[in-house]
Amino acid sequence: MVRVTDSLLPQIAVDLNVTVGAASIVVTVYLLAHGSVQLVIGPIADRLGKYLCMALAAAAAAVLVALCGLATSLPLLVAARLLSGLATGWIIPLALAFVGDVIPYERRQQVLGRFLSGQILGQLFGQAAGGVLGDYFGWRTVFFLLAGMLALATAGLFYELWRNPITRRSAAPAQPKRGFIADYAAVLRSPWARTIIAVAFLEFGLMFGAFTYVGADLHLRFGVSFTLVGLCVGTFAIGGLIYSLSVHRLVQRLGQIGLAATGGTVLAASYVALAFEPTAFIAPLAITAIGLGFYMLHNTLQTNATQMTPEARGTAVSLFSASLYIGQTAGVAAGGWIFDRYTAVPLFLIAALCLLGLGVWVSRQLVRRRADPSS
Repeated sequence: MVRVTDSLLPQIAVDLNVTVGAASIVVTVYLLAHGSVQLVIGPIADRLGKYLCMALAAAAAAVLVALCGLATSLPLLVAARLLSGLATGWIIPLALAFVGDVIPYERRQQVLGRFLSGQILGQLFGQAAGGVLGDYFGWRTVFFLLAGMLALATAGLFYELWRNPITRRSAAPAQPKRGFIADYAAVLRSPWARTIIAVAFLEFGLMFGAFTYVGADLHLRFGVSFTLVGLCVGTFAIGGLIYSLSVHRLVQRLGQIGLAATGGTVLAASYVALAFEPTAFIAPLAITAIGLGFYMLHNTLQTNATQMTPEARGTAVSLFSASLYIGQTAGVAAGGWIFDRYTAVPLFLIAALCLLGLGVWVSRQLVRRRADPSS
């Protein structure tokens, strides 16, 4: 849902008799709704139950995504995308918080690593299959297919809610009910929670502030066609899948401290390779490595986000997730300014240096926290 309209914009523009630039609002409004709703969902889910809220959000999303396919004008499509973004924005943060409730911390990073494979495959489907299906069957069919997938997921979620008592488990059933302000105060008074939220902002800002312009750099510097650019950029997901498939061994061998430092190092080396690559043939290898390094670092932060405030886990993970979207927005804007004025080379080098420093700093903070958990 996040990326599916990227490749459908020309078709939407023609069908609804608007320009591509005007049609692009369906991307912007979805991202705005998807990211901003995460600021308010945590306290609600902490009260009503994360799994139940996730199932209800999936049910609402199935209906609202179908309405996207039925829209007969751009304002109607924008409204449907806005509402579907408000619904789907609940799903991943609450899924992460639910995993934090039911999976012991020592096993959590491995489970979350496998959980990432669904996100990665969704990213691939949205960017690649969305355009292919749109070419053959029209953009409306893509939304109907997504609505059908959400409906199947909803049926599975409610079936588990009915039969599996784990889905109704609370992380801290004896905790008294608090208000929104108290939940946010519980998260933000924790120095470790503030650290993780700030690092998440920086991680996504640095990572995607540079990665967004990899395709443009390949096209402008080496004359790579847009089709090949899409295939090259898509290898990012291959790196993510490599991490997902090997997460058990990586966690056992490196631990969180080693994963953070190694992830930052791999990201730095990969962006340096992109900055100085003499030929575009290096790009797929470097981008695959970026995917691997990113998920090594990000999954470590993700795992800590599920544990930073257990008594208000839904609120904590929602704040963490919202910081990712805000960081990405700021990073892309800053990266565009650098790219337009100084090309991609300094942008990639800045990202390399800062991500290396971020990974090493996070690993040191984890060492410090292991020695003093109250810090």
